[in-house]
Amino acid sequence: MSENNKIPRLIKGGIHTDQRGQISFVNDMKFDAIERFYIISNSAENPLRAWQGHKIDNKYFYCIQGAVRVHYVKIDHWELPSKDLKVESVILSADQSNVLHVPEGYANAIESLEVGSKLISFSTLLLDRTSEDDVRFDSDMWELVSGE
Repeated sequence: MSENNKIPRLIKGGIHTDQRGQISFVNDMKFDAIERFYIISNSAENPLRAWQGHKIDNKYFYCIQGAVRVHYVKIDHWELPSKDLKVESVILSADQSNVLHVPEGYANAIESLEVGSKLISFSTLLLDRTSEDDVRFDSDMWELVSGE
């Protein structure tokens, strides 16, 4: 994996609208490493899903309805991470066709900004290897970033 793929990045897309309707696209998104995907909808009562870390899995997030803020933090030590790590965030919206790539080595939290928001999470790790990868942290482990 190139060094550029080891830091989170926003893959910009676009939306085309004409008399026939609308097409959302992210032409620079490459699916060659994708093994599976999920659609995530947080409940209105619990709009935050936090913190899930991935040692070897890469995640790609795409908002298909509403708006979500994806928070992420680079893990310094998997067994005993620092509580002072810098949390960054990106807002994804169905009104903007962008994909956020969060590479291995990060933990993420997904915050719904609108009721009914939906996010597709693409994963590069086979399902039978998730037990060696998935690390959960308390939801208050890191302070969330409120701005973009």
